[in-house]
Parts: sequence; structure tokens; C-alpha cells
Amino acid sequence: MAAPILYGLTNCDTCKKARKWLEREGVAHQFIDYKLNPVPADALKAWAKQVGWDKLINRSGTTWRGLMPSRKDPQTDAEYVLLVREYPSLVRRPVAVIDGEVMLGFTGGLYEKRFLASKASA
Repeated sequence: MAAPILYGLTNCDTCKKARKWLEREGVAHQFIDYKLNPVPADALKAWAKQVGWDKLINRSGTTWRGLMPSRKDPQTDAEYVLLVREYPSLVRRPVAVIDGEVMLGFTGGLYEKRFLASKASA
């Protein structure tokens, strides 16, 4: 297994928990703050192709709720990419990319299943 790349926001509590979990379990990883280093459009589209825009975009957060109603109905990949470029906080966090597979969010159980099982078989 290649080292996972964790995309998120430095000050996001869920991202902090995920990073601490990975460090505690000795899982080498790279962290990219996507406000400072925007995710390329092709990568966003690839993530959405795997998990769907409905799962990738956090519609329960304050950023979404603060959008004008006309911005809450993107129809194309290009419209979603533009929205994420303007409001990076809309992406559900963290996004972990492991060997091309996209994993959204963080729970200890989710990470144990993905990372510790891979570590044990290595």
C-alpha cells in the first residue's frame, strides 16, 4: 500500500482526529490542506466519479447553508468544481486517497478496517 494522502483543512477537528489516529497507528501519510493547495479539477472529478458529488459535498455544514439558493443546484462537473474552488469547505472532510481509492470522513472503525488490515497483510 502506498502512503495515503489525506486532504482536508488544517483547522478542521475531524481532520485533526484522523491525522492523530494515523500518527498513533504509525501509518505514514501526507496531508494536504486544500485551502492552501487547491485540489486540481481532474482530481475532484475523479473523486466524484468514485463516490458521487452528493457524498463529496457536505450539505449539512454552515458553508452550504450560507450559499445563495441559486448556487445550491449545480448540474455539471464544471459547476461543482467551480463551487468547490470558491468554497473549499464544502468538501466533506477528510478525503483520504489510498492507491487511487477515495475514502470520505473519519471514524476509528473505518480507518482500522482500511489501514490496519492493510498493515497486517504487508
